[in-house]
Amino acid sequence: MKVSVIVPVYNEERTIIQVLESISRQSIDGVELEVIVVDDGSFDNTPRLLEEHPDLYTKYIRQNQNSGKGGAVREGLKNSSGDYILFQDADVEYNPDDYASLLKPIILFEADLVIGSRFSAPQYTRVAYFWHRIGNQIITVLFNIINNLTFTDIYSCYVVFKREYITPENLITNGWEQQAELLAKLARKANNIYEVPISYRGRKYGEGKKIRAHHAISIIYAIIRFKIFK
Repeated sequence: MKVSVIVPVYNEERTIIQVLESISRQSIDGVELEVIVVDDGSFDNTPRLLEEHPDLYTKYIRQNQNSGKGGAVREGLKNSSGDYILFQDADVEYNPDDYASLLKPIILFEADLVIGSRFSAPQYTRVAYFWHRIGNQIITVLFNIINNLTFTDIYSCYVVFKREYITPENLITNGWEQQAELLAKLARKANNIYEVPISYRGRKYGEGKKIRAHHAISIIYAIIRFKIFK
């Protein structure tokens, strides 16, 4: 089984190599990892570091202009060739050591969609912002009600799915709302869905965290929009 790991990156000079080194250490029987790094117009030392470490990825795509995480995700999908897609943030909030757990439902039960949950009995979770947790719970409950599902964390970075289910042309959003669009469309196609606990080391704003409270508005709109307009 081949898994395309898509790593969107934007100004992550402090963490990108650490993340890629962690991915390179993963060894799972019967699984080949294709690592696709999409630099979304970084203007710090990220491009230089990536060019100096070609052994840490399979493909490197450099976009001259920042198009948002959604644009980077589409570019990664366009260049992927795996049986499954796995998303990896370029910071250190999510640990690639969880890949084995994420892929286990696929290997054992032929799952076609797996989501990693930061709130379902993880090994460890860094305590961070109260309102982030509340906002995530509200968004997750709304998504579950509308889509008749039981996820505990729809805004986890770790989403693994069959590549054939989503093409770059399927996705029309660019911002934080793209996750809601992606999962809404995957939920209509996937028949064997699993959720597994993952570890999480959330960053604070001073450490580079990018999501803000106002993003919740566009996310909620997207959840409703992509349920009504399929």
